[in-house]
This record gives sequence, C-alpha cells and structure tokens, in this order.
Amino acid sequence: MSAASLPVSVEALSLQSTAQKSQFAGCFPTLNPIDIYRQHIAEELSKATDIDAQKIYARIAWTSTLDKGDLSLPVASLQIKQNPVELAKELVSKFPASDLIHPPTQLGPHIQFFCKPQPLTSNVLGRILKEKAAYGTNGNQGQKDPSDPSKGQKKIIIEFSSPNIAKPFHAGHLRSTIIGGFLANIYTVMGWKVIKMNYLGDWGKQYGLLANGFKEFGSDEALIKDPINHLFDVYVKINRQVSEQDGPIKELKEQIKAKKEKNEDVAELEAQLAKLVDVSEDEKARRYFKSMEDGNPEALALWRKFRDLSIEKYKQTYARLNIDFDVYSGESQIKSESMTDAYKLMEKAGVSEQSEGAVIVDFTKHGAKKLGKAIIVRKDGTPLYLTRDIGAITERDNEYHFDKMIYVVAAQQDLHLAQLFKVTELMGHKDLASRCQHINFGMVRGMSTRKGTVKFLDDILHDVGDKMHEVMKKNEVKYAQVEDPVKTADILGITSVMVQDMTGKRINGYDFNLDAMTSFEGDTGPYLQYAHARLCSMTRKSELDVDELVNANFDLLTETHAVDLVRLLAQWPDVLLQTAKTLEPITVLSYLFRMTHMLSSSYDVLKVIGSEPDVKQARMALYASARQVLNNGMRVLGLSPVQRLVFPTIVQEAITDSSVLDQETEESRDLINDISGDVQHGELVALMGPSGCSKTTLLDVPRQLVQSSRVELRERRTNRPAGFPAGGSYVGHGDVLTGSLTVQETLKFAADLSLPRLESQPSNMTYASRNLPPLFINCMSKRQRTDRIRTSLGEFCIQNLANTLVETPIRKGISGGQKRRVSVASQLITNPRILSLDEPTSGLDSTASFEVMSYAKEPARANNAV
Repeated sequence: MSAASLPVSVEALSLQSTAQKSQFAGCFPTLNPIDIYRQHIAEELSKATDIDAQKIYARIAWTSTLDKGDLSLPVASLQIKQNPVELAKELVSKFPASDLIHPPTQLGPHIQFFCKPQPLTSNVLGRILKEKAAYGTNGNQGQKDPSDPSKGQKKIIIEFSSPNIAKPFHAGHLRSTIIGGFLANIYTVMGWKVIKMNYLGDWGKQYGLLANGFKEFGSDEALIKDPINHLFDVYVKINRQVSEQDGPIKELKEQIKAKKEKNEDVAELEAQLAKLVDVSEDEKARRYFKSMEDGNPEALALWRKFRDLSIEKYKQTYARLNIDFDVYSGESQIKSESMTDAYKLMEKAGVSEQSEGAVIVDFTKHGAKKLGKAIIVRKDGTPLYLTRDIGAITERDNEYHFDKMIYVVAAQQDLHLAQLFKVTELMGHKDLASRCQHINFGMVRGMSTRKGTVKFLDDILHDVGDKMHEVMKKNEVKYAQVEDPVKTADILGITSVMVQDMTGKRINGYDFNLDAMTSFEGDTGPYLQYAHARLCSMTRKSELDVDELVNANFDLLTETHAVDLVRLLAQWPDVLLQTAKTLEPITVLSYLFRMTHMLSSSYDVLKVIGSEPDVKQARMALYASARQVLNNGMRVLGLSPVQRLVFPTIVQEAITDSSVLDQETEESRDLINDISGDVQHGELVALMGPSGCSKTTLLDVPRQLVQSSRVELRERRTNRPAGFPAGGSYVGHGDVLTGSLTVQETLKFAADLSLPRLESQPSNMTYASRNLPPLFINCMSKRQRTDRIRTSLGEFCIQNLANTLVETPIRKGISGGQKRRVSVASQLITNPRILSLDEPTSGLDSTASFEVMSYAKEPARANNAV
C-alpha cells in the first residue's frame, strides 16, 4: 500500500482522518496519525458499552515503551461503578474486529492497544515524506479559536538571554538563551505568534562608571574592533580604582562612627570624608548617570554608541546559536511615565506604604507572607529593578496585547518574579498577572577559570569547537570530504554545549564537563549529529530519488525493527504536544535518543544496499522519514543538523545481539567476553565503568535479552547450573511508569502481575503482544495485597504520595527521585531473589540519588535479595 491509496482505506472505515474537525476536543486526525486510532478506539468502545466516547477519548494515553502497546486505557480512570479489572475484561471482549487495531490486551485494570502495521506504516511514512518539516506541528494549538481561524493567532512574548551591556555572556545568560530559544521554537510549531525579546541591562550608575572609565582607559579603535571585550576591560580597570578608593572611605566612616559613640567632635573627619567621596569614581559615576537621566546629549550619545556596538556583537553570538530577536528592549526603554502611573495605582489600591523615607510593598499584609517586603522607591527617589519591571509589564501589555508572557530567568530570581506578579495583581491587573509565567532554571557549575574568574561564552564555544576539530582531524580521509571542517567543528561544539544543557530538567543545575559533552559515545550532542549525518550518508549512497520515496511499497516493511520504528515515528506529534505542556527540552531530547538507539539496532537488519529494488526503496523511505523527524526535533531544540560528519572510530551497541558493529568497518565485534563473578544474598553489588562499556548488556544476558550469548548461573552451595531465577526483577534506567496511575495503584498493578501464570496463552495473542507477559490470575487475598502495598509504601517513605498521580500530560505528578523510588518499590514488592537496577540514579541530583539507594538497600537486605 502506498501513501496515495491511504485516504480511500481510511474513508472506508468511516473515520474522519481526512477532515479538519473532530467531535473530540484536541483531536486533529489530519495532523496527528495517532489521533485516528484514539478516535477509533473511543467510538468503538462507546458503541459497545454506552460509555461516553468523550470520556473514553480523554483518558486514552500513549505508552511509555512500545512493548506496552501504542495506546493504553487505564479503566479505573473512567470512574465507572464497577470493578476496574472486570470492566477491562468486559471492554476487551466487546471490542469489535478492526482493520486498524489488533484485538486489545488486558493487563489488570489496563487495556493495551497495538496498531496494525498497515495502514499505520503507510499513514505515518506518507505524512512525513509529504509534510517534511511540518510533520508533527499543530497550528491549532496557537489559534485563539481553532473552530474559527479568522480570529487569529495567540501572541506570546518570551523574554530571555538579557545580558548586561559591556559585559560578555556568562553561564547564566547561556542557559537563559538556550532555554528561551527552545521555548520560542516550541510555541512557533504550535502555531503561536512569538515575539522574542531581549531585555538588556543597559541603564544605571554602572554606565556612568563605564563612561568615565572609557575617557581614561578607552580606545575608539579597540571599541570598534571588539566592543564587548574592550568595554569589559575598561569596566574592570575603573572598578579596580573604585575598590582602591573604597578602603580609605570605609576607614573614615568607621572612625566617625567610633567618635560619635564617644560624643567626640567629628566635623573635621566628616569634611575629609565629603572631600574623598566627592572626588571618588563612584560619585563621579553617580553624577554622570544623573546627567544621562536629565537628557544630556553628549552623555546619551556615548551610551547609545556603547549599546549599539554591543548589540551588534551579541547578534553574531546569537546567530551561532540559531537565535534572532524581534525586540532589543532594556531598562533604558521603560518610560518614567509608566513607573509614575504604577506608583499612583499602588498608592490608590493601598498596596504601597512609606517606610523610613522609602516606598515599599509589605506583602505580608496582602496574604503573601513568603514574599516578605520589597522596596519600590529608594529614599533618594530613585527606582529599583522591580520598579522598572512593573513599568515594563504594563507597557508591554498596552503595546503588544499578548496572551502570554514568559520570563526565562534563573531560579535565584524566583522571589523577584513572584513579587513582580503579585504587585501586578494587587495593582488591579489580576488578568495581566495570570498571563505571565516564570520559567526558571538551575545554575551551571564548573564554568570558571582556575583563578576563579567567570569563563565567558565565546571562550567556551571556542574551546569546544577546537576540541571537536581535533577529533575530526584524526580521521584524515573523511576530514578531507567535509566542505568546511572549521564550521562543522563549531556546529558540533555548540551542539555539545546545548545538548548537555538540555539533558536534565531545567531546574536541575549541572557540572560543565568538556570531555563528556564532546564524546561520540553515550547520549551526547556529537552522537546526535552522527546519527543524522549517517542517515544523510545512506540517502546519498542509495542513489535513489528522494522525491519518489513517497511512492514506495510500504507493505514490504514487515520486519519487527521496521514496524517498531514506524510506531516510534508516529509518536512525534504527541511528543511535541507533551513538550508544549511541560516546556522541558528533555522531553524532545529523550525521544530523539530513543530513536537513534532504535536506528542503531536496525541498520544490520534493514539493509538498503544490496536489497531488492522495491525493498531498497521501502527501507530508504523508512530511513528518510526517520532522518526528517530527527531533523525536525533537532531544530526544535535549536540545533543545526549536519549533512556530513567526521567521527572517530567508535563502536555502537547492538540492542538485539551480544556484539557491536565497528562504524568504520561495519564488522561484528565481541561486546563482552569471559566475565564471571560471585554474589551472595543480601549483598549490594555495583557495576562500575564508563559510558558504553556494556554494563546494561551484562545485565541483559542473564535475562536472555541478548540472543547471541551464552551465560551460566550456578548455585553457590551445589555449584550446579541454575537459570535466571523466576523471581528476578529488573528496573531499567528509564522510568516505565503509567502516568495516569497513582503511586498506590502502580504498586497494586505490580503486585497483581507477580502472581502465578496461566497455563496457556490467550487465543487472541497477536504479533504485537508477543513480548507482553502472559495474563495473571489473582490468587492473593485483598487484605494480603493491601498489607504488602502498605508495607512497601512505608519502606520507601512514599506513603504520603499514595494517592498522587505519577504524572500526566496535563497534571504534574511526583518528582524524578520519587519516580525512581516507585519504580524500585514496584519491583521489590514481589520479594525477588535478584533485583537488577540499571543506572538507578541517572538524572537525579546527589540528594535524590542517596535517597533512592538508601530506600532500595534496606528492604533488599531484609528480604535476603541480591
């Protein structure tokens, strides 16, 4: 079946896949292929049971791993007054035969649905090859009214980066820039009108200091050549003078204080102090800035020159990061009238008050004790950052009439932003405050020089670019094939930095590690670029017409690897929708790495070169579709995918075999060989080694997940061979929890699955369910199950989370560390003899890591498990 014949097949099923509208909210079958299946499942179950189709549709979830199906329905979430397990059994029995879905499979209170390879393969690959960069995007999300496009797009302002004029980028600005660029891309593909705003630190007494410093240390020639670094040098030198002058001034102040305490005359000392202060650089800067505020043409001209030259330099750096701003705003742009109006509104609303000559807001008097007090106007009448931000928020609303505004600012500013939003609300702008959001992030550690000074972004990008260039030059043959190796190395370096920044959740800080981020092994930026470049290379070597791939015979893609890759590609629209809700780049990044891992395991099975012409075209269509989705995902993250790449000779782990393929020779190599060990019950054994050294594969061998391998387990007392214990359990390095279940329901589900097996497989077991565990019968009393679950909740200190959802696309659940505890608890609840944990602390901070291992260790030892 080709893509061209798909609409006929779908229309025959009476589905609305060729119509723009659907009866279900948020359902867009023409944009998301999986929505066809959601709609089909909801309609068929509703017809068979009289349960509201809208209720069913809203609760159909995509699964965390492909072996759990393509879609899942947690029956308990339907809130029907019937035993969820019995209801699930009834729904499965009533689901009619379908051209789209295999007979569904029941696992406890869950129903799992597997899509049939056709028409899914034709639908997904056909869409990708036709829509290209548009595949997965959903402009309806950004419409003010999806049912009436004439009402226009929703508008969002994203304020990010925001460096200080005359100062180079540092790590904090880097994170804000990367995250802000990503957010702009996500909202763009979701159909919003995005305004990217750079709110520069371009006003204040420091510019008086800089102007005076430039008169003494500056050079017009150096300013034009490298404005930011030259102005920074000037700023450092003039600040050094300020520091030198501060000593005598501070000493005089202390002397005056001591004499006053003794009631001694201090007139002479005060005169000396006044003279020192008057000639100090700090006072000169204050007077200079006052002239700027008063509109002195000469002072403003020099300031404007500094600002304009700095912005031009910043634009060069932003271009390397694939970012361009629509607006360069700044503190200097906020009108004094806006701040004056804000003062009046606060006073009229009874929000502000006088305190020791200053104007403050005491949030404790307005139901926000945690926000404390904030100064709005100093004693001398000058405004603060908060004051200018209050003026800015109202100005932007009046000018842009935005639907949403996001501030991408470090977590250290949580209090400041919370105060800003609360003041806005108290002033009578509750709706405006509700349209504002603070996206925060943790800090980067290890980005300082050995002397402890801050390392700037240009230096960092130069270092990683040089590192990648050195790696590329080691492969002389392929290095010669790259058109612009220096530019490619720069892209690789930038990719390395950006991917490391996005590897964890935003709020988590991380350690800057040059060696780790520039490695081609593991889930790194260079590896992501390698995966894309390899797909591009396959396209070139195939010598097929890319535009004709859409006409390939997709029915020939019957191998498990091909079908599973299509199923993963079908998830991309849902990944984007989920990301638009979480605003976490790790959501996209994790998906892309899952795809590259699956691709890596497919190359040896789904060969293109040497295959029959029709098979060759079909497989190339599959790889071209994967390349397109990988390209789309990388661009959402702000990365520049490369077409050609020089990479070192590395090995890539094959998922279904115990060997690896050398990427240069493509010859099989042993992955693990002659490994033995001795473990006893009650022991905690750690497998240590660098990324890519086959730790996971070693754990897979005893569980017979590696085909070409031999393993022998022996009992210690008898030395007789023993198979992997039936009571063995395994927790992978990714959490495979069902987000729509509560913590307690998750443990109950795990307990139900641990009971004895049925003697035979159900008759409706299909290809799609061949990897699923058999159905289990319930041979434990309700009280016994409840006691077991209660004990596990207590052992892992998650009893207070018992009724909390793990996490759903629309509702935040438990934290990463808590998820790992639930994952381990759900396996230990069965009292296994052996529990294997693959990277149990991956992605967690030190505190969460310690908690997970501590909670896992004690129950394991108590149950005499390995």
